[in-house]
Amino acid sequence: QVQLVESGGGLVQPGGSLRLSCAASGNIFNIYDMGWYRQAPGKQRELVATITGDTTTNYADSVKGRFAISRDNANHTVYLQMSSLKPEDTAVYYCKLRRLRSGIDYWGQGTQVTVSS
Repeated sequence: QVQLVESGGGLVQPGGSLRLSCAASGNIFNIYDMGWYRQAPGKQRELVATITGDTTTNYADSVKGRFAISRDNANHTVYLQMSSLKPEDTAVYYCKLRRLRSGIDYWGQGTQVTVSS
């Protein structure tokens, strides 16, 4: 019974930047991990970045050095700062929250990111 609301997607030129936000609401416990995944048309969903409650981060090799994930625990919000964007970053980006006590994952609706001239 957790809802995730994503925002910040859009059209950006190669080399540009975008910041995605995901705010969680509902029955949220204090212990949870959050992350971002992305899915391009005709492709499977792939991991982009995750962040634990103690701010330990994990990134896909394709985005290391360009993307940065962060969280605001007071507002149950996770961010994805994307820089040096490439056309291959084009995808629908999904926010995920995992409640560690149950292991249940909750997903956002997805936000489109398009990198094109």
